[in-house]
Amino acid sequence: MAEWDTERFTSLVAGLAGTDRDGAERATAAVLNTLAQHVTRGEAADVLERLPAELQPHLHTPGPAERFGVAEFVRRVAAREGVDPATAERYAAAVLTVLRQAIGEDEFADLTAQLPREYGPLLSGRSVVDPAEAFVARVADRAGTTVEEAGRLTAAVLETLAQRIAPGEAADLAARLPLALQEPLRRGAAAPQHRMGVADFVIRVAERAGLDLTDAVRGAPAVFAVLRDDVGDEFVDVTVQLPEEYRTLVDRRRSRAPR
Repeated sequence: MAEWDTERFTSLVAGLAGTDRDGAERATAAVLNTLAQHVTRGEAADVLERLPAELQPHLHTPGPAERFGVAEFVRRVAAREGVDPATAERYAAAVLTVLRQAIGEDEFADLTAQLPREYGPLLSGRSVVDPAEAFVARVADRAGTTVEEAGRLTAAVLETLAQRIAPGEAADLAARLPLALQEPLRRGAAAPQHRMGVADFVIRVAERAGLDLTDAVRGAPAVFAVLRDDVGDEFVDVTVQLPEEYRTLVDRRRSRAPR
């Protein structure tokens, strides 16, 4: 593993996470320790073979594999590092991005096959490249509104959308988004309303976001436009579940508010 020594691994984590060497070392230890709790010993052993010797102790765990979701994963990383969850998410995404390069695509696929699909943002590095704050900022730009209002609008649209589409599709969508945007989808999926028409959709968005109906009608397409840009083909899978009357919300050509 001469080409993947500890120095190179740590330097890449520091660069992606936006921290110094000490922070990168702590992040790497915390993420690998937490990952070791989730995967089987056999899979951990396979990964160990491809890691620099100095990092291998972090993947040793005395107990059997546990099963926990991505929110708990981030919580454990945060507790180990002594940082807030948002920072822990950024660090975890950085470590996993570098881990993918270090152990190779095949071994990384075997490793991540043991994790639920909600881990998607961390596993793909999206939380490093495009955090929730950037998503909301782009919504604000398209809707011609403030970032604070765009944040409420984004959460309201995602929660209401998850009520309208199938729970499995909401879970697939969540797996493509930063952690902070997954919670509204989970809330909506827990209270399905699969026959909701577009008028009711917009009314619910307005109520949840604390906006008047006009602002909700103008702003909701901005959320859909940014969502389309971020999740790619998954956006098609989502929108095919919506009737034709929803086209005014999901049509890209209607997505930017007039200046």
